[in-house]
Amino acid sequence: MRVNQRITAAQVRLIDSDGTQIGIRPTHEAIAMARSKGLDLIEIAPQATPPVCKILDSSKFKYEQDKKLKEARKKQKSGMLKEIRMRPSIGVHDLDVKLRHVEEFLKEHDKVRITVVFRGRENQHKDIGFQVLMSIAQKLPPMAIAEGRPSTEGNRMHLMFIPKK
Repeated sequence: MRVNQRITAAQVRLIDSDGTQIGIRPTHEAIAMARSKGLDLIEIAPQATPPVCKILDSSKFKYEQDKKLKEARKKQKSGMLKEIRMRPSIGVHDLDVKLRHVEEFLKEHDKVRITVVFRGRENQHKDIGFQVLMSIAQKLPPMAIAEGRPSTEGNRMHLMFIPKK
């Protein structure tokens, strides 16, 4: 954002503080008009020919720009990662309930990591957890793509799902 003397163009398309277009003016004249009103000349569209400048209070303009950016960041949601945890000995009905949660997350375009947590002697039967994850991978193809194969880290086995476009 260039203000007042930092504007390098010889001529600018000038817009008044109330939004009315004044027209194309020499930069020094536009700066003088802004100063006479006790405001600043702010370059809004530097890529235009000639650059578009507006007569405004620079601190107020900067505050409003920051406010717009903050609001845009609030509305932005880029595929959050959700995690569903379960045990290898999960019941059929409980698995169906968990799958419904997974489907809801996928509909919201979130990535989902399904984790099977092993405790005690269950660590010796990792094949059961692998079967649970593979059965889930077979039930979700209409909505999601499994990313890779189930991987093991310590007493956990997980598989990542990405929503289909």
